[in-house]
Amino acid sequence: MIRVGKQVLWLILFLNALCMGSDVIAHPHVFIVQRLEIVFDNHGLAGFGVEWRFDEMFGNMIAMDYDQNQNGILEPAEVISVKEKAFSYIAEYDYFIFVKIDGQSFKVKWISNFNAVLKNGKLSYHFFVPCHVKAHELFKHIVIAVYDPTYYTAIFFAQKRPARVKNGDRFVIESAIKEDKSTSIYFGMVNPWALFLKFRLKS
Repeated sequence: MIRVGKQVLWLILFLNALCMGSDVIAHPHVFIVQRLEIVFDNHGLAGFGVEWRFDEMFGNMIAMDYDQNQNGILEPAEVISVKEKAFSYIAEYDYFIFVKIDGQSFKVKWISNFNAVLKNGKLSYHFFVPCHVKAHELFKHIVIAVYDPTYYTAIFFAQKRPARVKNGDRFVIESAIKEDKSTSIYFGMVNPWALFLKFRLKS
């Protein structure tokens, strides 16, 4: 079962930063609540879907800039523009997706199935990260941490249904969401939260 622990409120980080000078308190500016869908195929892990729900201010900015006809939705041509101008630039930061497979870094070079949805004034991004890991008799260990290394954007797991598994019936799967103590950002003040996953073939 996927579990999520209590997260540190970003406000506490902001108040702590007040003591560290104006250069530090410039962050974060964008806030995202995320959910992950861990997708398996017949061989093992196939990858994972990502859903990002943005804060109202960023959503309004995207709506003003890319909802060209101002009808309150993002149509296909507008979604393409959002992807090109308000998403693809984070490729240089591995799309904010940092993965370890049995302790070894896996670089996220590309994503698929990008979509941007504007509904009732709220913006969300949806995309898929291919990451093929074959299952064996012994557990494979995967860590999926999602964060902006510059901390311009703060990303938190949703409190309800933060992650789910798809097509996992052939495998023994264990997972938990917790702070990744091996990684720190924001002048060492923040440990990103990550999904810790392990799976193996059923006997």
